[in-house]
Amino acid sequence: MEAYEYQLNLKNLFPSALWGHPDQEIVYKKNRYTLESFYERISKLAGALSDLGVKKGDVVAVLDWDTDRYMMSYFAIPMMGAILHTVNVRYPPDLVFYTMQHAGDKYAIINKEFVPIIEKYAKTFDFIKGWIVHADNGEKVETSLPRSYSFEDIVAKSGGYDFPDIDENATATLFYTSGTTGLPKGVTFTHRQLFLQATSNALVGNKAPFHLNEDDVYMSLVPMFHVHSWTMPYFIVITGNKYVLPGRYDPKNILELIKNEHVTYSFMVPAILYMLLTYSEVDKYREYLKGWKVSVGGSALPEGLAKLAESFGITAIGGYGLSETCPVLTTAVFNSRVKAMRNEDERRYYRISTGIPIPFVNLRVVDSNWKDVPRDGTSVGEIVVRAPWLTKRYYKDPQKTEELWKGGWLHTGDLAVVDHLGYIHIVDREKDAIKSGGEFIPSLLLENLISNLPQVGEVAVVGKPDPKWGERPVAFIVPKVKLNKEKVLDFLNNQVEAGLIQKWWIPDDVIFLESMPRTSTNKIDKKELRKMI
Repeated sequence: MEAYEYQLNLKNLFPSALWGHPDQEIVYKKNRYTLESFYERISKLAGALSDLGVKKGDVVAVLDWDTDRYMMSYFAIPMMGAILHTVNVRYPPDLVFYTMQHAGDKYAIINKEFVPIIEKYAKTFDFIKGWIVHADNGEKVETSLPRSYSFEDIVAKSGGYDFPDIDENATATLFYTSGTTGLPKGVTFTHRQLFLQATSNALVGNKAPFHLNEDDVYMSLVPMFHVHSWTMPYFIVITGNKYVLPGRYDPKNILELIKNEHVTYSFMVPAILYMLLTYSEVDKYREYLKGWKVSVGGSALPEGLAKLAESFGITAIGGYGLSETCPVLTTAVFNSRVKAMRNEDERRYYRISTGIPIPFVNLRVVDSNWKDVPRDGTSVGEIVVRAPWLTKRYYKDPQKTEELWKGGWLHTGDLAVVDHLGYIHIVDREKDAIKSGGEFIPSLLLENLISNLPQVGEVAVVGKPDPKWGERPVAFIVPKVKLNKEKVLDFLNNQVEAGLIQKWWIPDDVIFLESMPRTSTNKIDKKELRKMI
């Protein structure tokens, strides 16, 4: 008899968890589940999908906000051998159609809020064999969509599902990038990749400055359509923490959940943190925000935003990853040298940095000759990486895949420096880099400095074409209160005198906006800003 070959698949997250924390809470609005009862719902959903005809290898789309049904789908679909396609519901209808057709979706689970949009284009979605429609209150949704089914009806009739031991290298998930540089690109991940990314994220939580334990209450504020909500729905099964699902993002609702469910830890992009801390009624929640820890990624964590968070008693911690990397590669945990520091400004500098690699990540910052840059805090190189959870390909796009994996390392397209303590600091995206007179101007450093002006809400620096220098920087600012160009330039000239930046880095112009253009994942859209110049 041969030894059993254990598979790192999503099914195998559950056996020890159901022994260790069967009463772990999962909360969505009025629905409260234990891990045990939630697993039963996962099984019944898988059984219902099987009854409809979903088979191993079929791609099943989900169009939803961050609900309990979405989280059930996170497990039920891949655990039965199908592939979960998390559709970006912030795409315009033409891109929703493009990604669903390109993915080869056969079935779709859809929140009733998106039914009118899909009904309008129903004839173009003739490749969908079944629409499974749901609503928060469990009501039966009336729809003209062909081959439609009620989520609650089919789950109620289901006898459950005996999950097979899926090959850990089978594809589990598929989603599409933001599409800021052309059509969105599909990326896929296997059971093994999700299992190991979730494990690594779980391991990081007990380190400083997180210091998380089993009593912490988690709520991800990264949409579930975006890179597995940074795998929080998966790794909470490992850690056993109470988990709160926020539904559609609304600042008052989120703050109420933090207050009523005693949320202590969240993931988010900077724009969500800024939205919450500038909400008109945020002062009512000040006492409930104290002690909240937030991991911020997707784009750089500005120092000004980190300081604003501190004024509420919130600890904001930097991190880094991208869609192609599942996503997390680094987080700004404290190594032994930073832990020994007593100066809070010094510790903040490292806490809001790109950080250091999380467990199992092999990361390099290399120059154009593939040599590692020195740890001097000034030598710029590209981040390249190897890890057990990196996408192996762009879906149906071998040319882009080859570019992604040049030399056997995944190329992030992010430019960074490494300081003397080994902390990484991203200075720009390659596509956003400003080259002036053949020299590099770090837009993220300028943004970080400008964010320290108390009148600044949000800031982005982009390059504009210049006949003499090639490019020159321009700053776009969303002010909190009245602010003028002269005050910004005076502030930057003071930074020159302090030796923090060079004189020729100062932007040629400062443009004030009421709001920043955004990508579908809430990042500032620099491509749109460049069009405004």
